[in-house]
Amino acid sequence: MKLSLATFLGLAAGASAFTSSTPSARVPTQVQESKADLEDLAKKLNPIVGFYDPLNLAEAEFWGTSNEATIGFLRHAEIKHGRVAMFAFVGYIVHANGIKFPWAMQMDGAGFPSETNPPALWDAVSDSAKWQIFGLIAFLEFWSELSTPSHKHYMAGGKPGDFPDFVTGPEGIPHPVPFNLYDPFKFSKNMSEEKKESRLRAEINNGRLAQIGILGFLSEQVMPGSVPALSGIVQGYDGEPMAPFTTNVIGMPFGL
Repeated sequence: MKLSLATFLGLAAGASAFTSSTPSARVPTQVQESKADLEDLAKKLNPIVGFYDPLNLAEAEFWGTSNEATIGFLRHAEIKHGRVAMFAFVGYIVHANGIKFPWAMQMDGAGFPSETNPPALWDAVSDSAKWQIFGLIAFLEFWSELSTPSHKHYMAGGKPGDFPDFVTGPEGIPHPVPFNLYDPFKFSKNMSEEKKESRLRAEINNGRLAQIGILGFLSEQVMPGSVPALSGIVQGYDGEPMAPFTTNVIGMPFGL
């Protein structure tokens, strides 16, 4: 899972790390969602379950901000976690079936690991390759938090889940980049707002299911029998699936 999560994020973002040389013409939309909006969205996402908020987060005000800003944070967090989980779920299946690129993975000619146990495969990846993946993810996180005249932050009236376009110039990247992370080939350029909203709802539902799916895989791997439906399907794993490195790089200086 660790490789699937990080590597597929890197693969998807790799094309987006190069962006258009012209500033984005998008006009930022002011979005201020309330609990009533969440209740309405919940019915559209799943009419059977409806609105479910046992911790009453929809009325919270995180870090002294407004309720609207907190809802923006929660909405964006769910969408982002769902996207990561979808990459992880698909990546897990790809690696479990031994599918890999035929060329060398590293400059020294080392190929991609042949392991078909996804967490064990990630353990076999060199630390230098892992740091490159995490470096790309860190850049995408930094870029996604930007608030510019053409892109409002999701806690300040921006649209949750909207990843800012890559732009050049004073407010962007100092070199031309041909593709954006979202819709690099402009397929949705003429898509209606209604269609975009419908696709976002589908994305949220798929993301929720993917989160359950990838955690189900990992649970069965480390605790055989915990997910009966996956018994005998996924391989066991005796490592730590949530640890990015086989050694404790943070605790090492402290003897941990």
